[in-house]
Amino acid sequence: MSQAARSVGRTQPAVSTMIGILEQELGFPLFIREHGKLTPTPEARYFLEECEEIIARLDRTKQTLSRIRSLETGKLRVACHPAASGVFLPRLLTEFLKDKGDVEVALIMRSSGVIEDLIASQQYDIGFAETPAPRASINQTDFDLECVCIVPMDDPLASAPVITPEELDGKPMAVLFEGHPTATQTEAAFLSAGCRFNKRLELRTSLPGLQFVAAGMCYMVCDMITAYSYLLQSDTVSKLAIKRFRPRVSNSVSILTPGYVTHALLSEAFSNYLENSIRTMQAEILEVLQG
Repeated sequence: MSQAARSVGRTQPAVSTMIGILEQELGFPLFIREHGKLTPTPEARYFLEECEEIIARLDRTKQTLSRIRSLETGKLRVACHPAASGVFLPRLLTEFLKDKGDVEVALIMRSSGVIEDLIASQQYDIGFAETPAPRASINQTDFDLECVCIVPMDDPLASAPVITPEELDGKPMAVLFEGHPTATQTEAAFLSAGCRFNKRLELRTSLPGLQFVAAGMCYMVCDMITAYSYLLQSDTVSKLAIKRFRPRVSNSVSILTPGYVTHALLSEAFSNYLENSIRTMQAEILEVLQG
């Protein structure tokens, strides 16, 4: 008893009292007291095994909570619209997860309208989509991104500082499907300038259009994310020129998170990482446009 008291930093009478109180609470003796010695009862040995398991479980819980606090473990559910799903977002996730080996990620590509519903219904933690109309069930951070003009690197227009509808008058264009905001704005810019809008290729996403431009088949007013994704791939940089287009065509995107809930630390961290990466992209594209 004296040794036990020294081990826990208590006096021997204090430990004796603690054991007596514990026996009263349990309703059975933990030790047989005879001839000045304490002999553990079978019940005490069983109780010891249970306590050791509880303590071990508490230690594991402390370790898990520590890893959650340091963002080393957890689950992250991300829904992404097509323009960012091919290169941009996977690249960001790769960088974000490189020191987080136990983080589980669910990444899906869906249309912006579907992503909005997935976030509003709290089925996913983060959505990256074209900007929806505000609603109470969604928190959103909006970005008004400038669209750029993509031309073949060996085309005479590749040396122009700014490209306008006049330079593209009657030339073959790749454009997103009818009704998409960037397609509508691009065609309106041509009509306002009195130029002919020659829609040769209608696309669901801008990504295939870059291949057509690289082959010299057309020109394209493209969203910034798709253009930036191809800047990150060295094998395509030599084939395409990214130029400023005027009048300005906008593509608004948003980081979406569920409303009415407290967000996990991991989700908040990736949301902040995504926001900073979008701002970095804007700055790098601006450098390219400024030559």
